[in-house]
Amino acid sequence: MISRPLALTFVGFALLGAAVLGAFVYERLHPRATPTAAIAELPPGARTAPATAAPAGETVPTLRPVFALPDLLGRTRSITEWDGKPLIVNFWATWCAPCRREMPLLNRIQHEYAPKGVEVIGIAVDIAADVKTYVSKFPVDYPVLVGDQDGIDAAAAFGVTEPVFPFTAFVDAKGRILMIHVGELHEPTARAILAVVLRAETGELSPADARAAVRAALAALPPDDAGHAG
Repeated sequence: MISRPLALTFVGFALLGAAVLGAFVYERLHPRATPTAAIAELPPGARTAPATAAPAGETVPTLRPVFALPDLLGRTRSITEWDGKPLIVNFWATWCAPCRREMPLLNRIQHEYAPKGVEVIGIAVDIAADVKTYVSKFPVDYPVLVGDQDGIDAAAAFGVTEPVFPFTAFVDAKGRILMIHVGELHEPTARAILAVVLRAETGELSPADARAAVRAALAALPPDDAGHAG
């Protein structure tokens, strides 16, 4: 005959085994979402980043990737439509406070630098209905393309594999990425980078020299003006 304490021990092991088995089965049937898949459920503060700036490097492609997304009218637009122009490709979302703060600056840049051939392109990584509602209240003076998962894929193609917003890619007319700025874009930073981009357009600077010049220009800015760029 099994003693009462020993029997209770067996029962305890049985219950523990059942719990472990149940957890295993639940995990197989309900796998945890990866950070990318769960991005829409994260609070806004978890998806924004302090401003940093880095030239094209090991994780950033040398050339601007090719992708297509719908615009606000639902028409599919390829980024290649703007081939031959220096581009400021800005990734943003309606829920992102730093994104909203920098948009008036991007509007000003669009008006001021368009005669010099520069084009701002907004990539809204968001729900199309939310983006349309937002721009109806706060007009955007440059093309806006929209994509949720497709927008995340486009961001990853620029080398920003962890979806943090906003971030801005500065691309020359030949499609070469000169700078990726992660975080809110401040006017002194934007103008410093654009000055180098325009010098590269004249042939004065090679891409490598342009990236070095961007680093030097940002290092010369006061930290507050550079948005803590590094």
